[in-house]
Amino acid sequence: MIEIDFAAAHRLASVGSLVGPLRRVFASRAVSPERAHYDLPGPNPARRLLLMPSWRAERGSDGDAGGIGVKIVTVFPENGTRGLPSVNGAYLLLSGLTGEPRGWIDGRALTLLRTAAVSALAADLLAPANPEQLLMVGTGALSRYLIEGHLAVRNYASVLVWGRDSRKAAAVAEELRARDWPITVADDLEAAARSATVISCATLADKPLIQGRWLRSGTHLDLVGSFRPDMREADDACLTGAFITVDTPSALRESGDLADPLARGAIAAQDIATLGDVIAAAPGSPRRRTVFISVGVAHADLAVAEELCARHSLGA
Repeated sequence: MIEIDFAAAHRLASVGSLVGPLRRVFASRAVSPERAHYDLPGPNPARRLLLMPSWRAERGSDGDAGGIGVKIVTVFPENGTRGLPSVNGAYLLLSGLTGEPRGWIDGRALTLLRTAAVSALAADLLAPANPEQLLMVGTGALSRYLIEGHLAVRNYASVLVWGRDSRKAAAVAEELRARDWPITVADDLEAAARSATVISCATLADKPLIQGRWLRSGTHLDLVGSFRPDMREADDACLTGAFITVDTPSALRESGDLADPLARGAIAAQDIATLGDVIAAAPGSPRRRTVFISVGVAHADLAVAEELCARHSLGA
């Protein structure tokens, strides 16, 4: 069985190299049941086990008779006191022909690469063809991957990074400038949002950071941080009149950026498309504001796992 740890996953693939495999899986007949959530006994009631399975009938990138996979994630909030990550995980890829295990992949690496590559795919489908400036809101580990993904599908004259802690924003900018990317720190979020063509958000905000009144008519918003109903990164004005796309219909109830305005009638569910819808329609980038909201979907994990294992087998 193939084993791919965190470092190996990054040697095998960049964020941009995964956009093609993800485009194909979102256009396929992949099946992703609802993720299973289990509360675990222990000293902290927030301990959780999550299981995210997926499979598809089409043959995988290596010719196998359709992939089967499951991501296993644990959330142990008290791990911070042990100097350990609170979220850990692993991905198990199985043969669609025999059911035998084919590969084990580090869950954190796969999730970081997958999340950013899905946002890059959405931007490739929806963002203006010639954007001027990218604004990254958030300074966590995912911010680096999201910037890499957006730069893989569009050319930007400049990239701004904003965070509540300016020192963390400076650290992100310094790290990525080493790649010769045109990145600077934004001190004023409103001013940065007003000047940006594309805004990517990956925060843990529970109240909207981005205000619709700041945005240009053709701005593309990439919202990744709101994965629970009590989390919001953008206000209602960002969504009203926009072309809204999600990675999975589950986002309508899982993301506060959607669940909250839907409950109050500020937006309508029937006006929200999925990435699969957009790929099938191939309409080109809409002229109005576009919003992509991602909460994670298991067949995207499957596509990345298959690609990583195929590249490993080829000696990439």
